[in-house]
Amino acid sequence: MTKIVICKDRNGAYRQLSCLGHAGFASYGNDVVCASISVLVINTINALEQLAGEVFETFVNEEDGTICCDFTSPLQERSIFLLDTLVFGLQNIQKEYGKKYLQVKFEEV
Repeated sequence: MTKIVICKDRNGAYRQLSCLGHAGFASYGNDVVCASISVLVINTINALEQLAGEVFETFVNEEDGTICCDFTSPLQERSIFLLDTLVFGLQNIQKEYGKKYLQVKFEEV
């Protein structure tokens, strides 16, 4: 199962995004849930960096399916929109395939 944890501060600002684990929907190379999650998360991270010009810390471990981003400064409006779009897509995957394969959680930091 993939667990996505989205951390926001008291004001609702994004502070961290963590993606942990593989979905386990199907065998390696055939797991459409894992592939969908990966595409959304990696594309959003790339867009934040290359299109929006955001600077943040990232940790990646492909073996165990970990991607973590720490947003150390306030994000631009377009970056917030990108993250809102990511959350929207992830929540739709969770609804379609179930919490057995993807859990999206929010935490306040």
